[in-house]
Amino acid sequence: MTDPPYGLRFMSKRWDYDVPSVELWREVLRVLKPGGTLLSFAGSRTQHRMAVNIEDAGFHLKDTLLWLYGQGFPKGADIGKQLDKLAGARREVLGCVKGAGAKDLTSFGNGHNSEYNATAPATDAAKQWDGWKSHALKPAYEPIIMAMKPNDGSYAANALTHGVAGLNIDACRVPSPGENITTHARSAESEQTAHPAFDFKAQETHQRAGQALGRYPANILHDGSDEVLAGFPETKSGKLLRHHKMKASENNCMSGPNQARQPRQDSYGDEGSAARFFYCTKANKKNRGEGNNHPTVKPQALMRWLVRLVCPADGVVLDPFMGSGTTGVVCAAEGFAFMGFERDQAYFDIARGRLVR
Repeated sequence: MTDPPYGLRFMSKRWDYDVPSVELWREVLRVLKPGGTLLSFAGSRTQHRMAVNIEDAGFHLKDTLLWLYGQGFPKGADIGKQLDKLAGARREVLGCVKGAGAKDLTSFGNGHNSEYNATAPATDAAKQWDGWKSHALKPAYEPIIMAMKPNDGSYAANALTHGVAGLNIDACRVPSPGENITTHARSAESEQTAHPAFDFKAQETHQRAGQALGRYPANILHDGSDEVLAGFPETKSGKLLRHHKMKASENNCMSGPNQARQPRQDSYGDEGSAARFFYCTKANKKNRGEGNNHPTVKPQALMRWLVRLVCPADGVVLDPFMGSGTTGVVCAAEGFAFMGFERDQAYFDIARGRLVR
């Protein structure tokens, strides 16, 4: 599990000149046990290069998780301002603006606490291109590439032989406190009478068991910011939702001769925002620790969830791009052994201070 260079030349850092090579990922593949899982963060612009190198090294690509956040700050260049600069024209300052989101701004800070000088375009060309920016939307997600070293036989055989297999789903389920599983489960007796060919008792047992364990984890997580929460719909009913009977023509999956009319498809509603099933905040001061100035620290809650998802009991986690050591910190918290590498001495010293007590 690692957060490697994205190849974006982030903050002009020399270590971010490119994504890791195929040769490096081959070394990671070599030391992993068969069936071992790789989780690698990536940049939205260069994730394809990261994924191709991982695949070319011999891994099987399995999924891409998305970590959504609302605190990203757009860094696009203003084309109108560039045109005025080329013409040597001086722009009129309209006033100071606090916070993000205003049009035609020059920034003197970061994020919502920033202050800006609002300026007006001076030349005709700048007026024509007023409001146009370079290709840089507000960053709002980071992909996490999930890949696997090929199994030695089936998943079951690999588990017995190498002690590694699949994902620990039950350890990473999302709790759903306050939900009434009695109202969410089907009434087996009444439904069985209506549709005797279907085993609703087994369905009820399965549904109750799943709800007791928690929600099945998804491949989307988020930071809980207002911007992200606004994208999740609110559900307002915990009652049984009745749906009409479906004809074969309404769904091209229902094309068999004996499927002209399907039983009514019933489901159960829910209350609250679906966002509660994917929550993970961004890194805060507590996550960073004393003196940790690494610019790309990931939140410990997210990293703990990820390592718990892929690492078996008594497993060892490798991070070939250790940075300030967050992967090692969460491995210690979850009871896993850890091995990390970092070439920057300053970051290595920070990691050592966080890991060696």
